[in-house]
Parts: sequence; C-alpha cells; structure tokens
Amino acid sequence: MLHTGYDGGTAEPSPAGGNPAGTTVHRDRGRTALSFARYLTACCLALICAAGFPALADETVLMPANIIFVTSTGYWEESGDPLSAPDQTGATATDIKPASPALVQRGYYKLVAVRQPEGNAHIFLQQVALDASGPKIVSSAELEEFSAMKAYVTDIRPDSSDGVAALPGLFATVYLKTDPTAAEPETWTVLIDDIGDIKVERETN
Repeated sequence: MLHTGYDGGTAEPSPAGGNPAGTTVHRDRGRTALSFARYLTACCLALICAAGFPALADETVLMPANIIFVTSTGYWEESGDPLSAPDQTGATATDIKPASPALVQRGYYKLVAVRQPEGNAHIFLQQVALDASGPKIVSSAELEEFSAMKAYVTDIRPDSSDGVAALPGLFATVYLKTDPTAAEPETWTVLIDDIGDIKVERETN
C-alpha cells in the first residue's frame, strides 16, 4: 500500500505500473491546502503590521506629561556685532555701517509651566531663535518669583494671538492660585521691555 502523506488515504497501484491511482488528486489537494495556509499566514502578518503602526504612533510622546502650559509670544532681536567704543574720528551716524543681516538674531519668547511633584508649578522663560533650519532655543531661565510662591498655575495667555509681534518685547498674563482651594485665581503679568529687562508683578485693578 502507498501513503501519499497528505490525507492518510490509500491508493491502489495502477494497472500499467505507473503512479498509483488517486495520488495526483491527493497531491493537488495538498498543494491547494498548503497554498491557502500560506495565504492566511500572509494576511495575518499584514493585519498585525497594520495594527501595530498606530500603536507605535500612539506611544510617541510629543512632550513630557508634567508640562501643563506652553505659550509662545513676543519678539526679540539682537545683533552679533560687538559693542563699539565711542568714535574719536568725528564720523557721523551715516558713516557707521549697520550690522550685517547675517549677524542679526531674531525670534520669540516661550513661557513654559512645569508641574512639580507637590502639585505646584515652576515657570520657565525661553528665548527661541528663528533659524533657517527651524526654531532653536538659545536660552532658558526659571522665573524665581513664581517658584517662590509655590503657585498652582491655571493658565498662561499671550497679550495677542496674532503670532510673532512686530515690536521687541513680551507681555503675557499668568493665572495662578497660591491656595489650590481658592475660588478665583490671581492675575500676574510677565513683561519684557525692548531692551530685554524682565518684570514679574501682580496685576492691580
């Protein structure tokens, strides 16, 4: 007796002594089953990959969870030219060459509120340069006035929502509570003038 190995069936030898009768049929069925199994495997792999890509995208963190507010506003500009000493030659203002455009840095400010383990927040002021390759942080400083208060920040709003300002400076409003159970927040302002001096003060009516 001859076993085909596909379905465990038995086939009798053919009268001519060739291939056993029924072997071709069994093998064709086996090949069909094997092809179908491979097709199912390919489909399952495709489904797994398709389902996996959104999961990876969902796991991408754009920013840390403890950053609770980010506000970009204001405008700054500064020249890379060194400060010049008083001219002793008597040259007029029209004789003095302006700073090279390539040496002038300009950009905007960013206020970032970072939640602390105790629940209060620290606020950082960042200076962001508009570079040809994209925005680049050139400086970052903690505003100690808010850290000392152990403030619970509830909002940070720019003076305008028109985008980067046309004139140098910054004006933003910070809403906070020193007592988290207070009904209304206090209103504080962050002001940077055209020469870069920073002032943090409580808003008064």
